[in-house]
Amino acid sequence: MINEKMLSLGQKRSAIRELFEQGKILKEKYGKDNVFDFSIGNPSIPCPAKINDIIRNLLNGSSIELHGYTSAQGDKKVRDAIASYLNKTYDVNTDGDLIYLTSGAAAGLSITLKAITSGSGDDEVIVFAPFFPEYKVFIDNANAKTIAVKPDYKTFYPDLNDFKNKITKNTSAIIINSPNNPTGVYYKKEVLESICKVLEEKQYEFEHPIYIISDEPYRELLYTYTKYDFITNFYKNSIVTYSFSKSLSLPGERIGYILVNPNCESANEVYASVCGAGRSLGYVCANSLFQYMIPECLGLTSDISIYLNNSYTLYEELSKIGYEVVKPDGAFYLFVKALIDDDNEFSKKALDYNLLIVPSESFGISGYVRVASCVTEKQVRDSIPKFKELYKYYM
Repeated sequence: MINEKMLSLGQKRSAIRELFEQGKILKEKYGKDNVFDFSIGNPSIPCPAKINDIIRNLLNGSSIELHGYTSAQGDKKVRDAIASYLNKTYDVNTDGDLIYLTSGAAAGLSITLKAITSGSGDDEVIVFAPFFPEYKVFIDNANAKTIAVKPDYKTFYPDLNDFKNKITKNTSAIIINSPNNPTGVYYKKEVLESICKVLEEKQYEFEHPIYIISDEPYRELLYTYTKYDFITNFYKNSIVTYSFSKSLSLPGERIGYILVNPNCESANEVYASVCGAGRSLGYVCANSLFQYMIPECLGLTSDISIYLNNSYTLYEELSKIGYEVVKPDGAFYLFVKALIDDDNEFSKKALDYNLLIVPSESFGISGYVRVASCVTEKQVRDSIPKFKELYKYYM
């Protein structure tokens, strides 16, 4: 016998991955320069040159130590280096004993959800629509239920009234993602404070912790704000999951970490549960080569100005054409209102113009598409006439 649920997951790719694979076929047919693939959040700029230098230097050292096991939760010196960086940058006041190194943010989220839900099937985890589709997969894997909160369609911040109404005695956690995938919207200080105030009241009402899991792969990719508002400074029962994939253009290397807020209720026990969940899932001892890279690259980023230019160019050009576009504060996505109610049909029609844009249904709302701006500047420029043709088809 095989697991039918896993079979279903394996047989059906996400909408993002499905379009990505279609793009490969179209590029073979029409040529790479004639296909405008905005489907996947795959960084399009090289990692900083220093990264390659760090890796070369590491490879010149002891291969036994370099390629050997680290502690299950990650090398202690590396975790201490991350803690020191977080303390200086975000005033966290933590140490390496509350940090767990992971194979990217996906592993971090899976571990965290497993650690802070009971596994009974009753736990509820709130997500703010539109949300990264894999959140539901990770929540399901923890045997919990996904509860989606609708957005305020003027700002794409969470609808606070809907949020309040969705919290129950079974709510174990909420996931926030800022800057957001797919909208690019940043949850500024006032928004975070409003979310936290609601949770504080509900924790008191239901007499148990409700955790905020802050998913932060786009933390450094901020355009309109100069300072990132770090969740541990706003809410005690918070856990951060981070990945170096986007900031350093290293998505294929799968390295990141979990931080348990030192002010969290029973923080050491929460961290121990994280360690236990990592063990249970087999997510121990993240890639050692890239663990050892971390101390020398903390605070370093790729040239994210390219993403900013691409995002603003697309925002301005699509708006001129007549599209309704959510103005991004960061990350490398634009959220565009589809020209018909059926976002899947709109995305399908865009393929006729060799435009690969992701329908919003998989992100938890309908009527929009996501456009990933982490592409070349040439692709952005060359795609504009195709977006015009698509617009004219409907108008």
